[in-house]
Formats: sequence, structure tokens, C-alpha cells
Amino acid sequence: MLTIKILGIGCPKCRRLEELARQAVAEAGVQAEIIKVQDIDQIMQYPIASTPGLVINEKVYSYGRLPRKEEIIAWLKDGAK
Repeated sequence: MLTIKILGIGCPKCRRLEELARQAVAEAGVQAEIIKVQDIDQIMQYPIASTPGLVINEKVYSYGRLPRKEEIIAWLKDGAK
């Protein structure tokens, strides 16, 4: 099972990234737990310059932008290897 973390304090882009991640999980047919990380101290533990951030199995795949759903699907498949 994959662990997906959405890093952000709850802004509209952060909520949209969570929605995209959930859609990508469903379309990719993978099992994943999605965790929202809103605590600034926990977010600062990752090497990101801005939110929202997308972390799959503790690897940062994206930050500071909204990736396309197709990108997230590819990253999920990469993380599932």
C-alpha cells in the first residue's frame, strides 16, 4: 500500500491536490492511504519551498504547483514499484 501525503495548510490548491490524488488513486487502481499534513513543523521536514506538496512513500514528487492527474497516476505507478 502506498502512503500519499498532501502537504499544505488547507488552501484551495491544497484541497484540489487532495482531490486530484484521490481521483488518480482510483484510476490507477492502487491501494493508498492519503494523509493531510497541515502542521507547519511537519511540512518543514520535507525539502519543499512552497505548498501544496505531494509526497508518495516519503519521496517528494511535486511542490508549489498543481500537477496534472496523469502525472500523479504515473508517480503512483513509480511509487508502487
